[in-house]
Amino acid sequence: MPQRPLIAPSILASDFARLGEEARAVEAAGADWLHVDVMDGHFVPNLTIGPEVVKALRPLVSIPFDVHLMISPADPFLEAFRAAGADLISVHPEAGPHLNRTLKRIRELGAKAGVVFNPSTPPEVIEWMMDEVDLILVMSINPGFGGQSFMTSQLAKIERLRGMIDASGRDIPLEVDGGVTPQTARQCVDAGATVLVAGTAVFRGGPAAYADNIRALRGG
Repeated sequence: MPQRPLIAPSILASDFARLGEEARAVEAAGADWLHVDVMDGHFVPNLTIGPEVVKALRPLVSIPFDVHLMISPADPFLEAFRAAGADLISVHPEAGPHLNRTLKRIRELGAKAGVVFNPSTPPEVIEWMMDEVDLILVMSINPGFGGQSFMTSQLAKIERLRGMIDASGRDIPLEVDGGVTPQTARQCVDAGATVLVAGTAVFRGGPAAYADNIRALRGG
């Protein structure tokens, strides 16, 4: 029986005029991590937030900050996001020429190092450096915007990465982001996912609904 997944609400779908209150509300509702989508308008076609927003939110909640860098190059910003309070920092292999060096630097800074897979990125990109990876994130949409539909083609990738994690003997969280709903959440968990990022599915209905939304994503 698959374990109950951790839930990482994406603040991209929250009310930005009340960002601090929203972060506190999802933590109170049972969120395990807070997912922060950082976009530069270059690597992905959208522009979101920077380290100062992470720094402002950090004192308000105690759950880990899961920072997803959809920026290129990512290396010049690692220190700033870590200093702002990021606990996990994830990068795309396509965002720089030396993924191994980037992951090592994230770890040197005291954060967990994650690798993000775009829909077209093959699992083999981390095959020879599993010992350097602390988190794997599979994008089940094309990154850049929330509210997209889940790509079922990524379920096979989740299964493949689950096998690689198990073969490594390490306890590496396997996260899925994009179009996650109570229905697709079950498919992801059955394929081997252990962490689910959800934006619309968590923040729909306002703060009074957050606990029920998170519970539904966990499977009731």
